[in-house]
Amino acid sequence: MPSPDAAAPGGRHAPGGIPLRPVGDRALLVELPGLPEVLSLQAQLREHPVDGQVDVVPAATTVLVTVEDARRLPALAARLRTIDLSEPAGQDDTLITIEVQYDGADLAEVAERTGMSGDAVVAAHTGTPWVAAFGGFAPGFTYLTGGDPRLAVPRRDSPRTAVPAGSVALAGPFSAVYPRQSPGGWQLIGRTDAVLWDIRRSGPALIGPGNRVRFTAVRELVDIPPRTLPGPPAAPAPVTVPVPAPLLPGRGVTPTPPGLTVVRPGLYSTLQDLGRPGLMALGVAGAGALDRAALRQANRLVGNAPGCAVIESLNGGLVLAAEEDQVLAVTGADVGLTVSPPDGGERGPALCAPFLLRAGEVLRQSPPVSGLRTYTAVRGGFEAGEVLGSRSTDSMSGLGPPALTAGTHLAVGRPARGSTVGNPEEPRPTAGPEVLRVIPGPRDDWFDDGPARLYGTDWTVTARSNRIGLRLDGPALVRARDGELPSEGTVRGALQVPPSGLPVLFLADHPVTGGYPVIAVVVAADLDRAAQLAPGSTVRFRVGP
Repeated sequence: MPSPDAAAPGGRHAPGGIPLRPVGDRALLVELPGLPEVLSLQAQLREHPVDGQVDVVPAATTVLVTVEDARRLPALAARLRTIDLSEPAGQDDTLITIEVQYDGADLAEVAERTGMSGDAVVAAHTGTPWVAAFGGFAPGFTYLTGGDPRLAVPRRDSPRTAVPAGSVALAGPFSAVYPRQSPGGWQLIGRTDAVLWDIRRSGPALIGPGNRVRFTAVRELVDIPPRTLPGPPAAPAPVTVPVPAPLLPGRGVTPTPPGLTVVRPGLYSTLQDLGRPGLMALGVAGAGALDRAALRQANRLVGNAPGCAVIESLNGGLVLAAEEDQVLAVTGADVGLTVSPPDGGERGPALCAPFLLRAGEVLRQSPPVSGLRTYTAVRGGFEAGEVLGSRSTDSMSGLGPPALTAGTHLAVGRPARGSTVGNPEEPRPTAGPEVLRVIPGPRDDWFDDGPARLYGTDWTVTARSNRIGLRLDGPALVRARDGELPSEGTVRGALQVPPSGLPVLFLADHPVTGGYPVIAVVVAADLDRAAQLAPGSTVRFRVGP
């Protein structure tokens, strides 16, 4: 693995004066004078991508560029040195009007911070059109600039775990609308029922770069009930295997194709594949399986291509019924497997080995002895409608199929011609404290004794963790500087530090941009192990390849 210093001497600045900061082992952060240079660089990389380029994420004064693997970083750095940032980028200045009811939870605090009345805050927010600078954070979330400078307020000290969809917010010099319920640290001043992101539109995002946005105040909006999150599993109940309805002669009723039925989904089960790379500029993170090695192993065992969709389950508890004979394999966390035939008796298939689940049989997963997530593959792969090229459920953006529920029918595809079932493999150990390697930066210089404390601490994974990130508990990391970091692109594996000083390790459904400094980034090869860290687990970090 090349050192980040190989991409830019000193790990910070490339020749020619363009500051480059390593972001893990597969990305560089380019620091630029302002938004015109940001948009110019984005446009040129979009039109003439570097070899192995995956994502280009513009922000206020930075551009994040990711590549397929660490070997591509030196070529990327060399290309960045040759780009003429004076070349302008075209803009679409269409005016978009958004109606807002100004009753946000933080309106009073914003008024106090700005020394204005609540009515004056509303007047300032609606008084001038804003300009859409760049997307990020989540699909449809657009950073708006050019508003009344009096409205520049810092983010909250601690981000909310759930900001309602349609919330109109402020942070620093920006305003934005949250397209859906998601975590966030911006100050909430109002809400709208405008649909910011709709995959059915030819352009899914309502607001695009360059658009002008005018907010108007209204008294009332139609309330949209928030999407409910999956709760704990119900108490065990007798298993009933559903039988597909027969074709009714003369009525044109098409029977459901045989496959598998979810009897119980456990705590949280979703379909996952290798995700949606290359869409971060739209606010779409990669998503996909958190433990990609386990996904690939499960597919290999049943003879599928590596990226076929599988079931990712949290903390065991998944129960599946076969409607016809199927070949399955389960990998990842150390769970027990039990198969119950309809005529009685049980057998226990092995982990990391293909096995036959006959028609009418039921497969149960126990809670894990170690690890957290299991991956269940079926020969032929699970069929579901693709969204932006993937069948993955993205908990941040809401893209992809919904989380599995009891009674969900899972169609199974046809095995690839010539494919063969694999041989049993050894399970990967998922017990014991983990040591994850990191590349320092891009914002380790924002901390005083933070780096030493980061590497010298046994961090504990908290129960507030999810597919977006692992929330860690331990001694707070202390910043060396005050003020706000302008929002910038971030990656899977980033250790972002909010003002609380407690790091969050971003996983596959992470926000595309963020305004809290990233002290270090876990190398890509270690992220599969991070996915198996259950609440209460201990993790340490060390610098290294």
